[in-house]
Amino acid sequence: MRLMAWIAAGIFLLDQISKYIVVHLMNLDRVLEIDVFSPWLDFRMAWNQGVNFGLFSGEDQLTRWLLIVLSLVITGWVWHWVRRSKGDRRMQVAAGLLIGGALGNVIDRVLYGAVADFLNMSLPFWRNPWSFNVADIAIFAGALGLVLFSGEKNAKRRR
Repeated sequence: MRLMAWIAAGIFLLDQISKYIVVHLMNLDRVLEIDVFSPWLDFRMAWNQGVNFGLFSGEDQLTRWLLIVLSLVITGWVWHWVRRSKGDRRMQVAAGLLIGGALGNVIDRVLYGAVADFLNMSLPFWRNPWSFNVADIAIFAGALGLVLFSGEKNAKRRR
């Protein structure tokens, strides 16, 4: 389970450091847009008060704190589930990605009231209206990994 903890800590730090650099040192919260390698990769500031793509966003404190509690409950459940099931290395990596990303976004909600999203990837013929962050990438990859790798041990036992 040490691997899961190290991955979670690494993702959490990478997420928080990237947000600090882009939002505070590069002042993205004030300039709102920085072209990096346009249109493929740009920084576009977005304060996400909801979940993916702004779903369930609201400016009330109840929504904010419900999302914080929900994230912490899911994080605790994933940690317990993978530890109890003695998940293999792939499951531990996937869980670490999900946990580190979720905790990174929780910190944003606590500190700022919303998640700091800044990565924007588009195409020459299409501008993506959504931004995301390192934590979002890790959460998506971790959830996908848990779906792909969690059933393999049970499937092998049934054969």
